Amino acid sequence: MEEPHLTAQAQNKAPLAFGEFVSLVAAMMALTALGIDSMLPALPAIGASLGVDAPNHRQYVVTAFLIGFAFAQLAYGPLSDRYGRRPVLAIALTSYVVTSAVAALSGSFTLLLIARAAMGASAAGARVVSVALVRDCFAGRAMARVMSLAFIVFMAAPIVAPSLGQLILYAGSWRLIFWAVAALACVVVLWFWLRMPETLGQEGRLSLNPARVFADYGLMLRDRQAVGYTIGIMLLSGGMFGFIGSVQQVMEDVFHAPGLLAVVFPCVASTMALGSFLNSRLVMKMGMRRISHTALAGMIVFAAIHLAVAWGGFESIWSFTLLQALMMGCVGLSTSNFSAMAMERMGEIAGTASSLQGFVTTLGSALIGAAIGQAFDGTTVPLYTGFLLMGLTAFVVVAVTERGRMFRPS
Repeated sequence: MEEPHLTAQAQNKAPLAFGEFVSLVAAMMALTALGIDSMLPALPAIGASLGVDAPNHRQYVVTAFLIGFAFAQLAYGPLSDRYGRRPVLAIALTSYVVTSAVAALSGSFTLLLIARAAMGASAAGARVVSVALVRDCFAGRAMARVMSLAFIVFMAAPIVAPSLGQLILYAGSWRLIFWAVAALACVVVLWFWLRMPETLGQEGRLSLNPARVFADYGLMLRDRQAVGYTIGIMLLSGGMFGFIGSVQQVMEDVFHAPGLLAVVFPCVASTMALGSFLNSRLVMKMGMRRISHTALAGMIVFAAIHLAVAWGGFESIWSFTLLQALMMGCVGLSTSNFSAMAMERMGEIAGTASSLQGFVTTLGSALIGAAIGQAFDGTTVPLYTGFLLMGLTAFVVVAVTERGRMFRPS
């Protein structure tokens, strides 16, 4: 398959040294993972401090972030297509610092959830504009390679974040976690503003006319590949968010070892980074479809095995960690390529397309993840039932998208 036509902006060349470009993009994207995963060890302490009695209700700290993250993405794409990537990203990152501080000062669970939704809305700018920024500079397999490399750094956040949160809890209140997130966000804001040039030229700017925005949404929604792979990301991410929302309870109620969360979670998350690394080395030779479709099939097999283990009553912390890690590695291989393929033909409307795709994937996966998490019943059966159903549905969607021509070397 030939590479898609490159726009004036997308010449497969980074505006900074390649390593710094990838690292900065990854750092901006990692603020989302940091804002979610560093909270996980603190959920019981937050519940006790703010009077949340039902353990499943503590998951709303994650869900509120994701809901704010989902809806705000609809605004960032058109704004960045009109005013450029730099000013929109700078405002979003600065807002992330401020809303993290508000969360740290929250005196009620309601105020905390409002602050978390605002944090998510701020983090959405980093997600949308970072993807558009990469698409300004790269396309096709080269974009898939950049996204994979960024995901390696990006996945360091969920590997480190729970341990960071746990260490902060040992030192003091859960509120210190939010202050730490705000401080790290300050570093990223300064790095971005001092080093990243504008990647969208004046000739590529688009108006904020609502008719134009909705017309561009229509262009994306009429693109079979963009829609299919966006839905695929939503389904796989839904399973992942179900895991994130319920893993603290799994460690506490199933294995009676809440202190091991800071060990198990990094072991599981690290395979996503490994999957992204392997993808960056293989995608230029093997192609996005062959890698992602094979990984999706592998994820379904591992989910089925894990569900059988859980249903049979043979679940242990070792089976949980090993099989979840294998699934996450497959998810990492699939989603990094799915993201590139969803954006492959969207070069002329990268910001708007990225915002709509982000809205669909985040809102859908947040709702799926919340449903899986709220079904927690003291076992891992609901979690892996959810993973298997999402994997099978994603496989059907991808097969329809590709008109049955799966596993092609393209």
